[in-house]
Amino acid sequence: MLGGSIYVAFFRLVLNLAGTILLFSLMSEPRYCPKKTAVCYGGFSVAVIVPACIWYMVDWSSYVRLITFVLYMCFCLFAVFMSRDPIYLAVYKLALNFYLLAVFLIGGIEVSMIFFDGNVWADIATRAVLIVGMAFFIDRKIKDSIRGFGYYVENELDRFSVGVMIFSILSGIGFILNPNIKERTPYRLFQIAMNFFLTGALQLLVFRLYLHIGKEKEYQKENQLMQMNHRLLERNMELMEESVESGRRIRHDARHHNAVIAEYARRGQNEELLQYLEEYDREMDVHTAERICANTTVNNLLSAYTRKARKEQIHVTLDVELGGSLTIPNIDLVTILANAYENAIYGCIEVKKQSPGRECFIHLILKRKKNKLVISCQNTCRIETEVKNGLPKPESTGGIGVLSIIKTAENFQGDYEFKNDNGVFVFRMILRIPAAKEDETEQKGGTGDVSDSALR
Repeated sequence: MLGGSIYVAFFRLVLNLAGTILLFSLMSEPRYCPKKTAVCYGGFSVAVIVPACIWYMVDWSSYVRLITFVLYMCFCLFAVFMSRDPIYLAVYKLALNFYLLAVFLIGGIEVSMIFFDGNVWADIATRAVLIVGMAFFIDRKIKDSIRGFGYYVENELDRFSVGVMIFSILSGIGFILNPNIKERTPYRLFQIAMNFFLTGALQLLVFRLYLHIGKEKEYQKENQLMQMNHRLLERNMELMEESVESGRRIRHDARHHNAVIAEYARRGQNEELLQYLEEYDREMDVHTAERICANTTVNNLLSAYTRKARKEQIHVTLDVELGGSLTIPNIDLVTILANAYENAIYGCIEVKKQSPGRECFIHLILKRKKNKLVISCQNTCRIETEVKNGLPKPESTGGIGVLSIIKTAENFQGDYEFKNDNGVFVFRMILRIPAAKEDETEQKGGTGDVSDSALR
């Protein structure tokens, strides 16, 4: 390692810390505004540099061996607090940042030792050039992609991947810092460059892997939306066909009814005519379409799916209390209810295939509680239906709609739950209903909160 006066050590510390903070800030999502972030990092820098300088003057040998790791561990703890990223994603970016730190730290030392006979200013200049070059490359080329990539890492990265990644970085850097290697030759610089290249290539592979997995999930979500639209179109076509058939039947029956009424009138049989009209009214009441709720869109949707479920000999119970006016757009209600109902029907059909004698049911609850919309759907399902990480596997729901339900719930600050209760699949959701202008004054008087107990 290179020595020098306390002023040189101070300048090198400031450069290293500034480079580390700069590179990490380019990759991470800050928790605070830029001004507050700069003040916090400035205070942290002062808090660690002053003790480090004292350490340099008191015990130079231990300082040289440990200062990089000690300062970086302190930076990691502070950076997790300053970053808005989840812990797994923050660990990934800190590991990548440590790799970049090693590049400009070791690169500066080796270039100075091999080409400039250990000149401290050559070391500092090389570090500065490397920091500026990496910061420029990250800002212009990969900042947006790595920040967007964070969503995929957050959802897909696991502990094993984090462990392998950190182990590879530490192993590579540990090889470079091997104290038994004394020679300082251009070949040594070539070894270091190749080691950094291989370690960086591994990080690139990890990046590409999770980027690919994340894009596959996006494609899967789009495919689910297409399938959902296809099924909704099928239900709409069924409704149209039923309406056309009903219209034909009504016109056909009307001619017969008119003929009978006319015959009664010609014969003057008024009592018989009245009796016939009463029977006709009772028959019309029996065949009148079921009115589930006041919301026309929800009513038509639930009617269509209820008829489909009953055709499959599934017992359906509906507990719906919903007015006609609701500030949640109908398309979002359709997304949730159609997917939930479709998946419930699919689950019951799968049970009938597996156990033909087992009775299947669907119990749907849809109620408004002040500023919350409560949705609960319970249906018969296979005992082995799996729920992983709080979400049912696609093969358990026919691969339709779970991601769409979640996305819609997040748009309305909703809470949701999926679980298999010993052969009964349970889906619960609470959505926050956006306040209408005429309701704002009324809502100021109370919160109208609904807890999860409202679903039970």
